[in-house]
Amino acid sequence: MRRFADVVIACVLLAISAPLMIGVALSIKSESPGPIFVRHARIGRSGRRFQMLKFRSLIEDPGCTKPVWVRKTTQIGQFLRYTRIEDLPQLINVLRGDMSMFDQDGSSPSFLD
Repeated sequence: MRRFADVVIACVLLAISAPLMIGVALSIKSESPGPIFVRHARIGRSGRRFQMLKFRSLIEDPGCTKPVWVRKTTQIGQFLRYTRIEDLPQLINVLRGDMSMFDQDGSSPSFLD
């Protein structure tokens, strides 16, 4: 039942936020070269690894020569972080089954905390 609710809520939120996400993707691509999404390795339930998606908010460093805390934030990235729009692609992770929108016991939606 929880998985069904995750899929329904994620689909509805993706449908509502799709125009915004397209605009953000175009803004990121036009502001600086590099990928639109960034992937972060995470460990889920039962020790299963997955790649969490986010919009890229930092200037691309292809050689990874600088630590993350030294890299500069793009102008659109500052806005994305302030409004937390950079986390919208995580809805794709919810559809894949990597993440859930509810607590483990299914009692309350975790996005309301």
